[in-house]
Amino acid sequence: MPMVTLELLAPAGGWESLMAAADFGADAVYAAGKSYGMRAFADNFTPEEIVRAADYLHKRGKKLYIAMNAVFHAQDFAGLDDYIAALRDAAVDAFIVTDPGVMAACRRIAPDVPLHLSTQANTTNAASARFWHEQGISRVILSRELSLEEIAEIRANTPKTLELEAFVHGAMCIAYSGRCLLSSFFTGRSGNSGACAQPCRWEYHIYERGYEGEYFPIFSDDRGTYVLNSKDLCMIEHLDKLRDAGVVSFKIEGRMKSAYYVACVTGAYRRAVDDLLAGRPFNPALLDEVVKAGSRPFTTGFYFGNPRESGQDLARSSAVRTYDFVGVVHGETDADGCVLIQQRGKFCVGDTLEALTPGGSVEFTVTGIRTPEGEQRESAPHPKEMLVISGAPQGLVPGNMLRIRRQDA
Repeated sequence: MPMVTLELLAPAGGWESLMAAADFGADAVYAAGKSYGMRAFADNFTPEEIVRAADYLHKRGKKLYIAMNAVFHAQDFAGLDDYIAALRDAAVDAFIVTDPGVMAACRRIAPDVPLHLSTQANTTNAASARFWHEQGISRVILSRELSLEEIAEIRANTPKTLELEAFVHGAMCIAYSGRCLLSSFFTGRSGNSGACAQPCRWEYHIYERGYEGEYFPIFSDDRGTYVLNSKDLCMIEHLDKLRDAGVVSFKIEGRMKSAYYVACVTGAYRRAVDDLLAGRPFNPALLDEVVKAGSRPFTTGFYFGNPRESGQDLARSSAVRTYDFVGVVHGETDADGCVLIQQRGKFCVGDTLEALTPGGSVEFTVTGIRTPEGEQRESAPHPKEMLVISGAPQGLVPGNMLRIRRQDA
């Protein structure tokens, strides 16, 4: 059986997110090229950038998986062979695939690169998992609609050489395994080709034919209803149960999310996985940490049974966001407590910030702000300006994040 022990798998929609995932403890990162992936509006990576990304991660003892899991039409195969060859030469660690034709091309051009079956294939039973393993799949990314008991049954009835991966955190979809046609129908943007407009997050009313001017909420709420709007998955408290069911890779959703989000969530799950491996009890502070990343209300999805209406955010609640992201550290704290940062949100001298590091977070008060040229500032209002702040704790290094508690939190 492949040597995989509770891999933490984080998303990267672009370079900054990839570096954050690596810095904050991911064992592997999944990303996509400019084509063939399921997140067309992420920055994604050119073939040359994938070469750099693989090298960057491999030097840090981490892996890179590249998604090619969009729905393929005949014209989409043009250039695919060359793309697979480029990924092979970049030494990526696995391809994430759905289409059997793509699988065949991968086996022909890059036979030594492992194939991971995308959740888009919605594998929900052991017979399907065995079938795909026989076709060369080394890992199945399980359907999000499975319970823990169903996962355990799949594990008990499949070869041990087949790895099981499951989502543990991030956005959920109202459609089964993301097979939604609403975006294509309403906007012409296909969710199955990575261009979803997320109509499940929109507000809806109903009306009776013949009374088109009279609109009624689906439930008795004068704002309408968001009946299709799912809460976000969060299993950080239950990783032991997923491990016991046979999952070896814990996957965080979020290739459209910011580097700050990736850092917060990856760092929290890293510590949760480390505690689990060390036999320590779950630390409730880690749940607070993922809340600080900003998200919809949480659900445990289908893992403990069909959540039905409890899995939906019918009122479309505002993001559970208690902190704002205000900076990325670009240097190391010197002996005087000064550190070079890039501003990402406004803060002022005298504000209390929180420095987010892979080991946790620490509060400090900003005692000064200046430009690298020495111009003193009272605040940092200009986007992405390079600044030196004083009052910072010792030990900050490039890639650490800075945030400030919201006044309305």
